[in-house]
Amino acid sequence: MEVFEKYFQSISDKLNAAFGQKSKIQTASNWVAKALEAEGWIYTTGTGHSHLLAEEIFYRAGGFARVIPILDPALMLHENASKSTEVERLEGYAANLLSPYIITESDVFIIYSNSGRNSVSIEMAQIAKSAGAKVIAITNLSHTTSVDSRHSSGLKLYEVCDLYLDNFGEIGDASIELNGLTTKVGATSTVIGAALLQAIMVQSVQNLLDRGIKPELFSSSNTEDGEELKRILIEKYQALVKSI
Repeated sequence: MEVFEKYFQSISDKLNAAFGQKSKIQTASNWVAKALEAEGWIYTTGTGHSHLLAEEIFYRAGGFARVIPILDPALMLHENASKSTEVERLEGYAANLLSPYIITESDVFIIYSNSGRNSVSIEMAQIAKSAGAKVIAITNLSHTTSVDSRHSSGLKLYEVCDLYLDNFGEIGDASIELNGLTTKVGATSTVIGAALLQAIMVQSVQNLLDRGIKPELFSSSNTEDGEELKRILIEKYQALVKSI
């Protein structure tokens, strides 16, 4: 078996395990549908590489319009990757980051952290939960239970959210061992996290349709009709979603 085939097998096994969390996916989908029915918002965020998942459902073809991504450059990789590792460990940073946002009990707050141990992610979840939002986390349970929290409370992300989904990743994320290397290769958290996230979103759409509600969805601007549909939604929401 070639190494790329081993990686595919690793991803396949983890996807099967992750999608076995059927009741959690259904619960998360019900919360999202309920939020949108109440004209609430889907907040989405992550630090480091996890910010990729925050972008996964924002301004996306087939995705909900009422999504607010919290994408702080200091917590992302494109300006200073090593610095972002330092910032995500700072206690108190989350409160300043979230201060411009009015999070309510009508909202869902989705946060991604593979390790689930750093202060910013933990405190964002705590703040959103205290505001009444349903907080959903996607994390790596094997990894997070193998390390200590970096927050003074000793808590980790999965312990402070309302619901967590496990990405069934390896400790350290990379999954493939190769002769001659002491470090594994082939991270899995983004692939599995994106699949879980999209599963929640598509089920939420079906839940809304079952209630007789047609949700506002973006279409691809690279299709004949998509550009106009996207323009209408942008005009409606650009004053409320700064990233749009």
